[in-house]
Amino acid sequence: VQLQASGGGLVQAGGSLRLSCSASGRAFSPYRMGWFRRAPGKEREFVGHITWSGGSTYYTDSVKGRFTISKDNAKKTVYLQMNSLKPEDTAVYYCATWAGLKVEVDNWGQGTLVTVSS
Repeated sequence: VQLQASGGGLVQAGGSLRLSCSASGRAFSPYRMGWFRRAPGKEREFVGHITWSGGSTYYTDSVKGRFTISKDNAKKTVYLQMNSLKPEDTAVYYCATWAGLKVEVDNWGQGTLVTVSS
């Protein structure tokens, strides 16, 4: 399975972006797909996830109410809608999949850069 993330770019604070992550490969049946981010000089941070079959979502506190994860099973694609962006959201965003409740990532996307200007 290969994950291809896209949609990053430069946006002003308060603006919106939508990231996409598409999977290729026959055997694609993750338990969850999620998003992580790494800001300059910081450790990678979990952003949120969606359960592939049921669609339940979970978000880290810093993005709750601003970010929304959705999916299109037929397209094998997960989306990260980011609203009310803040400069501290600036980071490289990565999508990932894992096979169970524990976050043990088995596939990473290549990352897409989001820059939020103040």
